Amino acid sequence: MKSHRLARVAEVIREVASETILFELQDPRVKGVTVTRAEVAADLQHAKVYVSIMGTPKEQQLCMHGLRHAAGYVQKKLAARLTTRFTPSLRFVLDEGVKNSIEITRLINEALAQSKPTEQVEIADGTAEESEGA
Repeated sequence: MKSHRLARVAEVIREVASETILFELQDPRVKGVTVTRAEVAADLQHAKVYVSIMGTPKEQQLCMHGLRHAAGYVQKKLAARLTTRFTPSLRFVLDEGVKNSIEITRLINEALAQSKPTEQVEIADGTAEESEGA
């Protein structure tokens, strides 16, 4: 199948899933969810919806349980929007990419804070000399 068609279907799945989760799900377990991307199998039978969930690991697991429970409802909303012969069965996957990028940013900032910039110190005879920062 053409890759641009798969990309369009994946984008529709991402849009429908995010709108449904944000505006229509009434499950109190499902909160703080961001749909980051969707991947569709080449035969359009299966789709993975990657979600980022804010909160503790226990809250994330509880939210994933709620999302798995609501997968059929999201799939029903998707069937109303897609005009394909089959509606892909949805599987929600926790996306660790956002968490990893935050951790990498923290490590970079920590490394930059530890490296001391060199400063120019003026000596009494008028020449300048580089020394380590305070």
